[in-house]
Amino acid sequence: MNTATDVLVVGAGIVGLAHAVEALDRGLTVTVIDRDERAVGASIRNFGHACVTGQSGDLAELALLARERWLDLDHRAGLGAKATGGLAVARHATELAVLEELASARPDDVELRTAAQVRDALPGGGADDVLGGAALLADLRVDPRITVGRLAAWIDAHPRGEVRFGTPFHGDDGTRAHTGRGSIEAQRVIVCVGHDLDHLYPQLADEHQVQRCALQMARAADPGTVVTPAVLTATSLLRYPAFAETSAAAVLRERMAADRPDLLDIDANVMFTQRPDGTLLIGDSHHTERTVEPFLDEAVTETLRAEAARVMGLDRLRIIERWQGVYASSPLRPYLVAEPEPRVSVRIVTSGVGMTIAHGLARRHFPS
Repeated sequence: MNTATDVLVVGAGIVGLAHAVEALDRGLTVTVIDRDERAVGASIRNFGHACVTGQSGDLAELALLARERWLDLDHRAGLGAKATGGLAVARHATELAVLEELASARPDDVELRTAAQVRDALPGGGADDVLGGAALLADLRVDPRITVGRLAAWIDAHPRGEVRFGTPFHGDDGTRAHTGRGSIEAQRVIVCVGHDLDHLYPQLADEHQVQRCALQMARAADPGTVVTPAVLTATSLLRYPAFAETSAAAVLRERMAADRPDLLDIDANVMFTQRPDGTLLIGDSHHTERTVEPFLDEAVTETLRAEAARVMGLDRLRIIERWQGVYASSPLRPYLVAEPEPRVSVRIVTSGVGMTIAHGLARRHFPS
């Protein structure tokens, strides 16, 4: 491992790697360290969906910056990023009203689709009650299980880059950063450890109310058809700000509370994406506290599976894997930019949209 570098990045998830790329593109030397032998956290446990269209305001600006970087890196590093767009499915007039309002406000980003067009995009021909939908034109997809590893390998192969796994960070004394494999002289240290912020800077985590959001997710067997876009449903329209900020969203929430309290009770975002092997990534539920239990509730998985199958128009959807996702969450802000001590910067996403905004965050907030 190098004993001196311009930039030391702590954490080899997508936020850390995005900052490493930014350092390299600025002509700096960079070393990335991670305590694990490979990325196993939030960056590989998600849908691989950059929900660019679903953001608003500041997050939309970051998402567009990130989209540009994703496509650039796909060309340079072969990450497999695909501009597939997203598809929001409407099965009730209250859902369609949200999509119509957003499409009217943002016609360059959102295009309405007929019921027939939506059904054609779904594996089982879609639910009988599909009324229509919307194409989310700016959205991207990557395979979360391989993309982060490919990006880490690309950084490590760069003449000015280095990635060292199995190397925990023990702190910085103002002159040198200390790791489990020795000390490193670095001009800047950028800490990108996501939900484990409290392990390194507990007072900072307290100040910004950073907790862990645990999700239940699953992988379903290949349905035998290609699903090109990321597919979002009614609950997605209550989660992503571009939808949730429409006036129609309040009516949708009231209707969901009356008709589908089971989905709201688990804070569901029922959606799915397809991996290159044809299998479907399905999710997800949300539960937030400082320390989360590791146990999965099979009733929650079944609720998500059944709803996804209904949207697709499938009688059966066979689950082949289940897992718990975990990401940093704060009720105060969607991302955290802080300087807890000299030379040390903290950069984490606290809203579950790391794949969507990480590269934008790195480009805008790279420490000077």
